[in-house]
Amino acid sequence: MNLHQLKIITSTIFALIAFAANSVLCRMALGENAIDASSFTALRLLSGIVILFVLVSLTSHFNSKSEAKTATATKGSWLAATMLFIYAVAFSFGYISLDTGTGALILFGAVQITMILSNVILGNKLHLSEWLGLTLAFTGFVYLIIPSLTTPSLMGFILMSVSGVAWAVYTLLGRGSKSPLSDTGYNFLRTTPFVLVLIMCTFSDAHFTTTGIILAVLSGAIASGIGYFIWYIALSGLSVTQGAVVQLFVPIIAAIGGVIFTSELLTLRLIESSALVLGGILMVILGRYYYVQLAKKKQIKNG
Repeated sequence: MNLHQLKIITSTIFALIAFAANSVLCRMALGENAIDASSFTALRLLSGIVILFVLVSLTSHFNSKSEAKTATATKGSWLAATMLFIYAVAFSFGYISLDTGTGALILFGAVQITMILSNVILGNKLHLSEWLGLTLAFTGFVYLIIPSLTTPSLMGFILMSVSGVAWAVYTLLGRGSKSPLSDTGYNFLRTTPFVLVLIMCTFSDAHFTTTGIILAVLSGAIASGIGYFIWYIALSGLSVTQGAVVQLFVPIIAAIGGVIFTSELLTLRLIESSALVLGGILMVILGRYYYVQLAKKKQIKNG
């Protein structure tokens, strides 16, 4: 294993933990009504802007001139920022009208479908082992949340589906990032006009507690800001399919976080579903690696 592979693996693990932490923080804040969805979204994005530009400022002092030019060569895009805002606001409002299990299934189902369909449309056909691994991982995810499934409200279903599609597009846009910290920072910064409009439209309904504010800031600064920056680094070494499938691990980590931080029970179902999800993820990653290596051998043999 070389340094680049180690960086991708480490970044992926950290990003997934950050995503799971975000889920737990959102659940604690919105589930306990410690803050309204609009205020949570606004504080989440604004605190992400602050922490990211502190990091941009700090790293600029340690980069060489050539590295600094590379870091400032790309500054995200309005499309990525729009997707980021849509994901965040739709998730917060969708979370209110859906229970945790149903909302998670809709969100990650939308992410999976969007990313895999885009992969197929681009001409990157999935191999048999990838299809099997994907099916196994998704089966494990559904098996985990099926006891808590209820018929979702139409508006909640739409909002969480939109959130999942937006996150999938944001992820796909991030795969080409040459300067993840700069791109992530400017993507967050570009959400500011949307946040201001959101605040003006929902100001009369705002309510928050100290706990809600703290949870929103932690969600934005750590789990979102730093987490999404690390995720952009991870995406540079993951295929579209791998990037889609590894995110199925997030609900497992979040469920464990629920056991630790909200006193939820560690059940046999959680252990069994974890084994299915992890096995499926491993099958997708190893399957893609095997076919890539096989293609290289054939190319060398024919060339």
